[in-house]
Amino acid sequence: MRSRKFFTLAAAAATILALAACAPDGVGTGAPVGGDDAAPIHIGIVYSESGALAAYGEAYKYGFEAGIDHATDGTRTVKGRKLDITYHDDAGDPEKAVSAAKDLIGKGYKILGGTVVSGVALPLAEQAEQNKVLYVSGPAAVDGITGINRYTFRSGRQSLQDVATAGSFIDTKGADVLVYAQANAFGQGNLKAVETVLGAQGARVSSVLVPEDATEFTPSSKKVFDAKADLVFVAWAGATSGAMWQGLDQQGVLDSTTVVTGLGDVSTYGAYGEAAEKVSFLNHYFPGAAGTETEKIMLDAVKAAGGTPDLFTPDGFVAAQMIVHAIAEGGDDVEAMVDALEGYEFEGPKGPTTVRASDHALIQPMYQAKLVKDGDAWTPKLVEKVDGKAVAPAEVASS
Repeated sequence: MRSRKFFTLAAAAATILALAACAPDGVGTGAPVGGDDAAPIHIGIVYSESGALAAYGEAYKYGFEAGIDHATDGTRTVKGRKLDITYHDDAGDPEKAVSAAKDLIGKGYKILGGTVVSGVALPLAEQAEQNKVLYVSGPAAVDGITGINRYTFRSGRQSLQDVATAGSFIDTKGADVLVYAQANAFGQGNLKAVETVLGAQGARVSSVLVPEDATEFTPSSKKVFDAKADLVFVAWAGATSGAMWQGLDQQGVLDSTTVVTGLGDVSTYGAYGEAAEKVSFLNHYFPGAAGTETEKIMLDAVKAAGGTPDLFTPDGFVAAQMIVHAIAEGGDDVEAMVDALEGYEFEGPKGPTTVRASDHALIQPMYQAKLVKDGDAWTPKLVEKVDGKAVAPAEVASS
């Protein structure tokens, strides 16, 4: 009997890049570029200091601060000009984020960054286009950010890269792929992504969608087991995750299939219980996954500052590197900053990273991982690095 493979995408806010291993040429030294020679460069970071995703925001901020220090060789200046960085809490609220962005733009800020929330990133991207300012989005994984406009970039991965990484576990051509998800926007969005990515690779895609308020998972788990799919991709979020995993385990799904799920932040490592040993994971990042010199610099800096490296630490670090590079090449000229970032290739914490010129997708390595028991805790272990080009999203056609 052919083996069945089971894939799961755990919820993560939307879910890399890095910083060059050494400071870019001209950063921290040389003559000022553009504008008043003595004037600082103003950078406004809008992110979740509070709210449901505050932990993601904290990881992003620690990474950003470490990235600024590294990219400027500790000077926090670019070609003699001080970087004036201010942080503004969006609390996960789009209206609050847009209000902060408008205030910053009104004060003359030409560079914005941040947000871990997809629903915040999209309206901030609209503000960037309307006001012709540079916006480097943070961990928000919504695919709509890629190619949305000339002025918007991203410093992390997008959902389509997660799905493509799931597909790296098997030969998807001719495979039967079942999406097990909640019947809400999150689950339906993942179903669409699987259809788009794995369907294009020749997979036959079906689904089992469960009401969001469901608390009993025996019937749906049995449907998953009975489907005998080659790959089952589970997209799940919220407090019922533990019960969902228990239902799959009790129905024999985890013992009869290969299970792959998205590995989230450190706080989620224990959420799978004993099922963790039966699961393989697709992953954006976990501390130590990359093994690069730049990653070591990032990890050491964050720890020295009192932070804990986590899932979205590289997103902040990469945002800093991208912004410093844009300023070094463009000074106060937003159009020149955009031109500098398009096609930008550098070695980040995760390895080779490219800002695709055509639509600003961030091409970066992804990972296959597993969780191993370490005393009473679970820790991730790298199984395989997935080349960024192999999981690059399809290019977004320009409008």
